[in-house]
Amino acid sequence: MKYSLAIMKQLLFVLIGWLCVATQVSAEGGELRLGAERMEVVTRLLHGKRVGLVVNQTSILEHKQMHLLDALLAEGIDVHKVFAPEHGFRGTSDAGAEIKDSRDAKTGVPIISIYGKNKKPTGEQLADVDVVVFDIQDVGARFYTYISTMHYVMEACAEHHKPFIVLDRPNPNDFVDGPIRQPGFESFVGVDPLPILHGLTVGELAWMINKEGWLKSTPDTCQLKIVKMENWKHGDPYWLPVKPSPNLSNDQAIRLYPSLCFFEATNVSVGRGTYFPFQVLGYPDPKYGDFTFTPTSLPGFDTNPLQKDKLCYGVDLRELPFEGGLTLRFFLDFYEKSGDQKAFFFSRPQWFDLLAGTKQLRFQIVRGLTEEEIRASWQPELEQYKKMRKKYLLYPDYPTQSNSKKK
Repeated sequence: MKYSLAIMKQLLFVLIGWLCVATQVSAEGGELRLGAERMEVVTRLLHGKRVGLVVNQTSILEHKQMHLLDALLAEGIDVHKVFAPEHGFRGTSDAGAEIKDSRDAKTGVPIISIYGKNKKPTGEQLADVDVVVFDIQDVGARFYTYISTMHYVMEACAEHHKPFIVLDRPNPNDFVDGPIRQPGFESFVGVDPLPILHGLTVGELAWMINKEGWLKSTPDTCQLKIVKMENWKHGDPYWLPVKPSPNLSNDQAIRLYPSLCFFEATNVSVGRGTYFPFQVLGYPDPKYGDFTFTPTSLPGFDTNPLQKDKLCYGVDLRELPFEGGLTLRFFLDFYEKSGDQKAFFFSRPQWFDLLAGTKQLRFQIVRGLTEEEIRASWQPELEQYKKMRKKYLLYPDYPTQSNSKKK
């Protein structure tokens, strides 16, 4: 019963999430309608076509509490296959775990893995579909790999002349912040030259990727269509009714994820192997804090977490008032507390650089720059990105604010 209280809180979050679904409205008073919920538009685009879906457990029509696959089949749409990203179609696999081809037990629809060696659908896999539909919840961070999957599928569709449709969803971390991924730091956690927080919906991002010529094919060669949301604008709060991935189990974890993900390149635990991942930080040394936790093998969260079965000391961020955005204060605090172990703090420096999209951030931390000084170095490129971003907005932008994180 060690985590009984944590489990109860987790269940309470899920219950609140479901209750919030029917009441999410924009600041202007209209009820939010997701792209996938505009079924009259979706079915018109897909009628008479063989459809491939890029979906996972987040592809839910919230008001019907029905998965997109089931909803389309009920409408008589020919869903020929599902392409499954990282964590799989049901979203239960560990980060980095192999995803195998299979069939959906409920519908019998074939499931094709596009994670691992096969991150991009092949011509053979696309040969028997007429159109590909993407409907996955993003969390607004460049290193969240579902947007990398979207890029590769767009590229495949462009190469094989298949229309690509995005059913749009809100961005729950709707900020623009962080260093922009530099040339030479391309990876699955940084396919496109974006800041860590890109401030776009997946539909807007797809439009940017296509028009800016970031696909290997020539600019604007993907036959892109976007089914927009109704009654949403940038800055509107959004509570996810379904975990977007195994270790982002509630809204607090989603808000903290962009700031805590850097720790994945160190030996500091972010709480994988507990019921509160990305809401705590700790290491097996009392100098890091008074709060303690012990990562264990937890199916559905992480079966082989960092610092497994070791008592970790650190901080509990579950109740921390945090509006979101990107902060370095947690990372800089733990780096300073490492004391004479600073030389070993970056246990995977190359991975840190890929997450950051640059080696400059690591060098700045080692040199002892403050967060304010580091932030100042991002601003010239961020200003250029913000100008580009405005060209691709499908929804009203958030108002100009003095807070540089949100513009």
